[in-house]
Amino acid sequence: MKPKASGKSEYYQYQQAYGDLISRISGHARRKMFASFMQAARPTALMSVLDVGVTSDERSDSNFFEGMYLHPQKITAVGLEDASELEQRFPGLTYVRADALDLPFADRSFDLAVSFAVIEHVGSRERQKKFLSEISRVSRRFFVTTPNRWYPIEFHTVTPLLHWLPAGWFRQVLRFLHLDFYASEDTLNLLDERELLALLPQGVQVTRLHYRLLGAISNLVIYVDQEPEQPD
Repeated sequence: MKPKASGKSEYYQYQQAYGDLISRISGHARRKMFASFMQAARPTALMSVLDVGVTSDERSDSNFFEGMYLHPQKITAVGLEDASELEQRFPGLTYVRADALDLPFADRSFDLAVSFAVIEHVGSRERQKKFLSEISRVSRRFFVTTPNRWYPIEFHTVTPLLHWLPAGWFRQVLRFLHLDFYASEDTLNLLDERELLALLPQGVQVTRLHYRLLGAISNLVIYVDQEPEQPD
């Protein structure tokens, strides 16, 4: 994953016809997930936070973490696109344009790391595992979300049930529907809970905070504390 040229993100280009509805649903989900993060991580004003996978996109629900977190001066944001304008929008924030599979930070550089709906876009299972390995390496604790493959609606393409097909068939159907951007594994590689947990470094303790929409799990949400407090 090399840094992309500046410009608007392609990841939501197929949602234009449903823009307002998708934004409202996504915004509601992300507010809930932010609340789960705050409750699980209990961050303080002194903690350094890494946000992996910010975007240049200007949708109202994009880069929502930066808009909601009360201490932007403690955030280092990483992305492939030219999102340097985030430093103006959120004074004190530091933006680093870099590949999330090769983060330019020393081990345990951050108290916390977050990544919202990014891992499904980094490519193969091997690359997804490397993505989590890098987040685990540079942060003491991390919070990661991704859409659940077994939710009936695939939110990127706004298609029902097709993503339940074997991956090769799903990609063929997307090409037939002229949704070529998401037909590539490099662009969209959905996960279920078992697959996500299998990608984590061995031995970590995981808290599952999954988000439900209309009764079913729409987003997988996990929190990992690699340095839990020891009992007295």
